Amino acid sequence: MSAKTIARQCNLCEAHCGILVTVQDEQVTRIEGNPEDVLSKGYICPKATALAGLHEDPDRLRTPVRRVGAGFEPIGWDEAFAEIGRRLRAVRREHGPSAIGMYLGNPAAHSSSVIYGALLRAALLTKHFFTASSIDQFPQEFAAWRMFGSNLLMPVADIDRTDRLVILGANPAVSNGSLTTMPGAKSRIKAVRERGGTVVVIDPRRTETARLADEHVAVTPGGDPFLLLGMLHVLVTENLCDERVTARQCAGFEQLAALVADFAPERVAAAAGVEAPVIRRLAREHAAAGSAVLYARLGVCLQVTGTLTQWLVNVVNAVTGNLDRAGGQMFATPPIDAARFGKYLPVGHGAWTDSSGRFKSFRSELPVAVLGAEIRGGAIRAMVTYAGNPVLSTPQRGELDEALESLDFYVAVDMYVTETTRHADIILPPISPLEREDLDVLLPVFSVRNNLRYSARVFDPPAGGLEDWQILARLVTEVLPLPLRARTTGVAHRVFEQFSPLRLSALGIAAGPYGVLRRGWKGLTVRSVRESAGGIDLGPLRPRLRELIGTKDRRVQLAPADFVDAARALGADLDRGARARAGGFDLRLIGRRHLRSNNSWLHNVPSMVKGKDRCTALMHPEDAAARGLRDGQPVTVRSQTGSIVVPVEVSADIRCGTIAVPHGWGHQEPGVGWQVAASLPGKNVNVLHDPALTDTFSGAAAVNSTWVRVETVSG
Repeated sequence: MSAKTIARQCNLCEAHCGILVTVQDEQVTRIEGNPEDVLSKGYICPKATALAGLHEDPDRLRTPVRRVGAGFEPIGWDEAFAEIGRRLRAVRREHGPSAIGMYLGNPAAHSSSVIYGALLRAALLTKHFFTASSIDQFPQEFAAWRMFGSNLLMPVADIDRTDRLVILGANPAVSNGSLTTMPGAKSRIKAVRERGGTVVVIDPRRTETARLADEHVAVTPGGDPFLLLGMLHVLVTENLCDERVTARQCAGFEQLAALVADFAPERVAAAAGVEAPVIRRLAREHAAAGSAVLYARLGVCLQVTGTLTQWLVNVVNAVTGNLDRAGGQMFATPPIDAARFGKYLPVGHGAWTDSSGRFKSFRSELPVAVLGAEIRGGAIRAMVTYAGNPVLSTPQRGELDEALESLDFYVAVDMYVTETTRHADIILPPISPLEREDLDVLLPVFSVRNNLRYSARVFDPPAGGLEDWQILARLVTEVLPLPLRARTTGVAHRVFEQFSPLRLSALGIAAGPYGVLRRGWKGLTVRSVRESAGGIDLGPLRPRLRELIGTKDRRVQLAPADFVDAARALGADLDRGARARAGGFDLRLIGRRHLRSNNSWLHNVPSMVKGKDRCTALMHPEDAAARGLRDGQPVTVRSQTGSIVVPVEVSADIRCGTIAVPHGWGHQEPGVGWQVAASLPGKNVNVLHDPALTDTFSGAAAVNSTWVRVETVSG
């Protein structure tokens, strides 16, 4: 059979790089970058080649399975759905709708099937809904909601036009951007410098991105809000703010000025771990640049000060005139313009709480940090998970295993028997990513350039195989109350078959800013995208804050009162650090990521895990010498919550007093179905993080800046 090449995207991370997949005799023979892709322009990272490994993986489930004793046996689709419906309805009938919990993992957001995930949640009527967002982006959403009136208005760094790029707690050279989708980030960062601009990275570690920059500022973990308050002090007191722009689009400048008056660089330098002259220079250079953007992500997001830090990042950009401006922070105009209507959607902060009353709902979900406690306390009696592995990816004191085992019933939509799904009663596996077509309509909301791209099928789906959305749609019909289900099931099946995510997306595009309803016969259609070689470029980002903003006075809120109060109380975090050090915990733990890893999802693909052990504790030579440690030596990393044993990796690329351990590892639990992953070294770093320690406002898990100590392994 002759070879054929299909253009699509790699959907393993937010970048969605365009790829060309060559197939011969029903086998993938090559995956390479698509030079005609309008966003990635031929760039791919090693993860793209893992799509072939995932497709061919013998450990990937091809049929539904049911737990029998300590193992699983195959089960038919109809039998599986019937049992799921019967048992979930029984739980709801006996204990109420919120006795069923639901968790959506990160991969769910990388396809349009997420539409049906939201529909299933609506059908369940449960308050116990969780997603990976509360271990990812909640603080950014919360800050956007309070400042701009909608949690969807998280501004994008206009990297391709900026004169000054300052990256805080992010590593786009590895991630290719997050909530600022920028495939080929290395080339984009180099391009800033090549056109005469400046790149600064602020991070406790000299990351892969920092190696590309003009300057690396090694802030102390947790020192970010102090650094930003010091910069704002300089901007305000030295009259470096853009008064014209601030007066036109912002409110609360006087309150902001009163707050930062007390945060002179000399006062905050020790807490930030950055010398006062450097803080002053960073502020002055940001104000002086023709255009500038401060971009922050996970490193600062997942701390107790996550929302405060994201707020201050936005404020620095706003008061220097770099909000809603080319080369600064901007808002995309995607084909389905969800942000335009975000201001009409209720966020519902505090509409309900967890059983303790401490953790509030935000955008209709609870923070995942409380999941284990809600199950153990009996509030959740059954679970549905979709593309998630919270046993590894969330801090639960290592107790989520036991909690999941205590459930009355648990169904998982997943390709593997993972550390989480090994507890399921039934697992429903979707077909391979290469066996489905898709249209990327979510991630253009946060792309550095407006675009629309289509992913074609590489292989026909197997007979009897179901896509994610088809599984979720069937679950919707199964959980309906029995009388309603009896009257509507046949109709619902027919409706769902007619309204696949692709067809729903087509309707949204037709009504969107480029669609036929606005632009007539020349408007954007799914057909035109399908026929393109690498998607359709819809132009650079453009100023549009005025049409999007949802605050009551239609102004950017620079100084929400509770944010200001929390900033004045930042000393509490310093007090917590002092108590930790008094207890012998003298190092701050941060995370790090690797180009070949994607949380826990690629560790069963041999090409992604070959080479030396990557789950190590990165430590500065001075810290290692003080403890008598040598490179490669096993050490115990201990927190007040738990401990793990990993090799130490000695490197000057990390700040003294700090260690870094990646997350997503620790596959040695009994009963997991991915054999390559189970054979690997590595431990679950999330057992070190206290689930009760969360971002003050949003409840997002604080998995950066955890206080730990490092000891030699006894015996």
